[in-house]
Amino acid sequence: MKSIPRLPGRSGPALLAAIGTVFALAAAGSVPAAASSPASGAGSYTHACADAGPGHARCWAEGVPGADGRAGARPAAPSGLGPSDIRSAYDLPSGGSGATVAIVDAYDDPNAAGDLATYRSQYGLPACTTASGCFTKVDQTGGSTPPQADSGWSEEITLDLDAVSAACPSCHILLVEANDNNDDNLYAADDEAVKLGAKFVSNSWSDSESSGETSSDSHFDVPGVLFAFATGDSGYSMGTQYPASSRYTLAVGGTSLSRGGSGSRGWTESAWSGAGSGCSAYERQPSWQSGVVSGCGSSAKGTADVSADADPDTGIAIYDTYSAPGWQQYGGTSLATPLITAMYALAGTPGASDDPASYPYAHRGALNDVTSGSNGSCGTALCDAGTGWDGPTGLGTPEGVSAFTPGGDTSGVTVADPGDQNGTVGTAVTPVRDTATGGTAPYTWSASGLPAGLSIDASSGTISGTPTAAGTSQVTVTAKDSTGAAGSTTFTWTVTSGGGSATVTVGNPGDQVWITGYAINSLRIKATDSANLPLTYSATGLPSGLRISTSGIISGTPTRAGDYTVKVTATDSGGASGSTTFTWSVLA
Repeated sequence: MKSIPRLPGRSGPALLAAIGTVFALAAAGSVPAAASSPASGAGSYTHACADAGPGHARCWAEGVPGADGRAGARPAAPSGLGPSDIRSAYDLPSGGSGATVAIVDAYDDPNAAGDLATYRSQYGLPACTTASGCFTKVDQTGGSTPPQADSGWSEEITLDLDAVSAACPSCHILLVEANDNNDDNLYAADDEAVKLGAKFVSNSWSDSESSGETSSDSHFDVPGVLFAFATGDSGYSMGTQYPASSRYTLAVGGTSLSRGGSGSRGWTESAWSGAGSGCSAYERQPSWQSGVVSGCGSSAKGTADVSADADPDTGIAIYDTYSAPGWQQYGGTSLATPLITAMYALAGTPGASDDPASYPYAHRGALNDVTSGSNGSCGTALCDAGTGWDGPTGLGTPEGVSAFTPGGDTSGVTVADPGDQNGTVGTAVTPVRDTATGGTAPYTWSASGLPAGLSIDASSGTISGTPTAAGTSQVTVTAKDSTGAAGSTTFTWTVTSGGGSATVTVGNPGDQVWITGYAINSLRIKATDSANLPLTYSATGLPSGLRISTSGIISGTPTRAGDYTVKVTATDSGGASGSTTFTWSVLA
């Protein structure tokens, strides 16, 4: 639909002349056309695995197109981070000798052993061969008959093997290849890894949640064994992924890792935009997440638990000759998951009756708290990195491996419940100061769900301000101590309208004239509110085909000629309102 410039209010000969000019412009093709929106885009990656149907898992390895692609050992380091970078970024100790990290993937990588040897030789890591007993590859029943090879999953297998090697060069590696990416076959491969003695099992794949998923939890309810799962690479909008959402597994999110930053670490991290996160629709919240996870209530498991480098642009170099010409650069939560699993192996054998997924919650001070970046626009900690737990990065990234050791206290800090609160739009609340016990003072305070217009002081825990909108809010207040331990309390805050005592003044735009069949140039109605409260606009009597937004913008295309009396009303969040009236003439 063409649009024409808005006609000022005119009458008589001046109006007829203006109308004639408009039609002349239209006939000549000179009427300004509506601007088209520019195409938007983002960096693209090579997805090792295609989307999978229900009951089938997808791997999350993501490659950087055009990175290297040459075969054989090289005199110069390939593109991407290497083992020394990973060990420096996360301050990893030596060790791991005798520990076995199991990797569970689908299909076969025929070149796994040879490519692993090239990778480790390139970086001067000790050899890890089948002959020495360091590297073992079996099928999902523990046999030596490999399943069908797959070029996509071979990239995943390569990334997993090289990531474990980078974080824990002395660890043994057990690769268990499921017959295919059917969920049940992958679960059988997890079972086989445990039968073969693995205490640390890495799984860089997932499936969407489903109502029957809890019946599969028995595969992961194995005391003394860590099952780490990727949260996925499509951000918050992808939805929560299983088995990362199982209450018996460790959900691994992702960051962007780069050199620099303040302090002595020499590296800095932010939430990777692709890292998955969310609240499970079916899994109960494990006890160690109580009072720590924000945005999932008190009954649902939240993901992630912890995180590590996942951004493909800051990913590691890998070596694959089955589905690629050699050196590649890969990331995804498929990178973060084997890195974290290998770090658990460096930390030592889990307690025989423990759930190792609980360990980071008992050692929150041993993690780098990632406080910047986002994986979506939900506007809460489920998307936005911040102090304490958040969806994309969980509790944070490792600083050494003490966060993955047994022991510690998961109860942490206790925050007093101040009781339900009430307020009135436009009237300052009586400040509410919360208190905390336990842990190691001082505390840092934060809050989610506060009514609009209220805020919390991070050092004192005092909530103050003037409410700007009526409604009932569920407020969660969190106190974090100097070691990283945290506690929370939740209460209700109800704000009433207060009777609309403010004065709302609506500006009059003057009488309007337009022509049937042409889109109007948007007309913005402006109003002021003596209490500076938010305003919502409505209108009656608009010409057919026109509409007004809640922000006061009138738009559309008139469809019927006539003279219309238009009344626009602006109403503030406290209930006060004002209006203005004008005439809109639509010509045939």
